[in-house]
Amino acid sequence: MDAWTCLKNCVLYSPETGLMADWSGMDLSEEYLRSMEGKIGAALDAMEALEGGAIANPDENRMVGHYWLRAPELAPTEELRREIADCLAKVKAFAADVHAGRIRSERGETFQNVLVAGIGGSSLGPVFVSKALGTPEDKMKLYFLDNTDPAGMDAVFEAVRGELSRTLVIVISKSGGTIETRNCMEEARAVYEAEGLSFARHAVCVTGAGSKLDRTADEAGFLAHFPMWDFVGGRTSVMSAVGLLPLALQGLDIDGFLRGAAACDALGRTREVRRNPALVMALCWHRCSGGEGGTTNVVLPYKDSLELLAKYLQQLTMESLGKELDLDGKKVCQGLAVMGNKGTSDQHSYVQQLVGGPSNIFVTFIQVLRDRAGRSITVGEESTSGDYLNAFMLGTKKALESHGKHTMIFTVPEVSAYHVGQLIALFERAVGIYARFVNINAYHQPAVEFGKRAAGGLIETKNAAARALLAAGRPMTAEELAREIGADPADVLRLMLHLTANDPRFAAELRPELPESTFFAV
Repeated sequence: MDAWTCLKNCVLYSPETGLMADWSGMDLSEEYLRSMEGKIGAALDAMEALEGGAIANPDENRMVGHYWLRAPELAPTEELRREIADCLAKVKAFAADVHAGRIRSERGETFQNVLVAGIGGSSLGPVFVSKALGTPEDKMKLYFLDNTDPAGMDAVFEAVRGELSRTLVIVISKSGGTIETRNCMEEARAVYEAEGLSFARHAVCVTGAGSKLDRTADEAGFLAHFPMWDFVGGRTSVMSAVGLLPLALQGLDIDGFLRGAAACDALGRTREVRRNPALVMALCWHRCSGGEGGTTNVVLPYKDSLELLAKYLQQLTMESLGKELDLDGKKVCQGLAVMGNKGTSDQHSYVQQLVGGPSNIFVTFIQVLRDRAGRSITVGEESTSGDYLNAFMLGTKKALESHGKHTMIFTVPEVSAYHVGQLIALFERAVGIYARFVNINAYHQPAVEFGKRAAGGLIETKNAAARALLAAGRPMTAEELAREIGADPADVLRLMLHLTANDPRFAAELRPELPESTFFAV
């Protein structure tokens, strides 16, 4: 089949939404599509049941309802429909009151900045959308505390130091027990108190009803509480109060954001393969991966404002699809890795390997048709900078395909709230469909909990080693300390190296034979 005929058979355009998909570089043959008919039908049935309120997360016996956030009328009960609508109304009212100065800081000042404390799904979505849609005319400026790195927090605090009294804090944790978010909140509290400010008079929370954070905020007298629900996972929470509250405070068009997602969801419900962009995307993933782990989706948005898209999609895709066991308890080690940055920067970095390297990758291009708000100048060869950006994208696509790599392009008219919402919904649904293709639970993350539990145990080991060293009154090696407290000497060595670099009560004498180095209380 020649390239033009292939394109005509492998392109989708939705005039209602402006979304275009081109999978002509994916080799979705008629034979392959016929072989997938059973899986396609089962996946679409599962998605329909999910949206109808079925228990789609069997491990936690929960519904999965992030689709209802942009279409509350689809929620399975009147109570849920009302809760979602009420939350959206509360977000809008709170943002309007802050902007109008009806809600003010402790010192009676109008809030100018928002400090968002959250990690993972409580941060990645809001950060991506904020960066994608932000302009110098935004009503408020957003800052993010999204890690428990002290130096990283200090950099954020320094950025708002002179405006701390005019900075509103949003603390986001679904369970209320997320350690990193707790740490960010406590660090922020200390900074506010050092400035003679009441942290609670500058804070709101987004959390589950009755959670530890909910109780803490209630006791301290936070300005407001916003809900997180069991049926919304962190990585799909950007259209709940997790994302809508900071984005509304920034002054972004959250109604357009939700409309774009809802419109893309509607396309994703059709059973006609060539009219369903999310189904096409999931089929492309399956075609390239063979339904097994070990493949990488390289996401290349050719637009600076979408630079963080790949980072956002890493959690959405890899936390959803990276599973050791399938729904039947069989060990499968599934996954689909995501990497990417932006074009054309990547043509000067890792595209060399994408073209000439291993074949375990495929590339998803995101094309934005509109270059800028105004007219562009001609920079050379009767062309604008935007013409070159587009040509570089198409040239990279051709280079990849000429070396046997698979590609697809998803095109939107412009970077707007509507179309960013559309892109998020597109990938969310593709993840859900692909998970059904390979028979895994996309909506839990057991491996994440393993690391959290291990970290808790290591904090206990660090504390025990510190107490033992203080009590010993003499230098001790990591091995001696480990024997004293019954711990792994490798753990003790690493923990003590960090402790002696940061706690003035302790010091170390480091030797070339590192395990034989000694640690002592000062």
